[in-house]
Amino acid sequence: MTREEKSQVIKDLTAQLADNANIYLADISGLNAGATSDLRRACFKANIKLAVVKNTLLEKAMEASDKDFGDLPSTLKGNTSVMYSETGNAPAKVIKNFRKKSDKPLLKGAFIEEAIYIGDAQLDALVDIKSKEEVIGDIIGLLQSPAKSVISALQSSGGKLAGIIKTLSEKEG
Repeated sequence: MTREEKSQVIKDLTAQLADNANIYLADISGLNAGATSDLRRACFKANIKLAVVKNTLLEKAMEASDKDFGDLPSTLKGNTSVMYSETGNAPAKVIKNFRKKSDKPLLKGAFIEEAIYIGDAQLDALVDIKSKEEVIGDIIGLLQSPAKSVISALQSSGGKLAGIIKTLSEKEG
């Protein structure tokens, strides 16, 4: 690979790092062609972009990026694949599900909405992360709950009040 080609790859990687809020680094070495194909298919179905990258080029792209990747570059040893996703927990779910059949891919680390996770032990925590849409849904549900309580209390109180007025008017009349 020429210096110009490397420079272009670094520019492309830097742009992809900038465009994605959820970035996973995984080790898929040791998967045979069929298993790798299955993993790529699973990623495609989950709307995850999977790419195998050279560690040195990815490290230079991370340095050139505006994002703070913390200790994530220290995981760039051996085989590295990058997974980009719009949903924070989608790659973790794909990895966990895929590992029911194989011991790979191994999670090296992840950058999720500016939070950094290092090591395969973080996989379960990443699977449980809620997407932005799920969090917004939870918040809306919590906000609606008190309003529903007030409305139902007013409706039941209104019925009681109408009953009391009716009873009082019958007694007077």
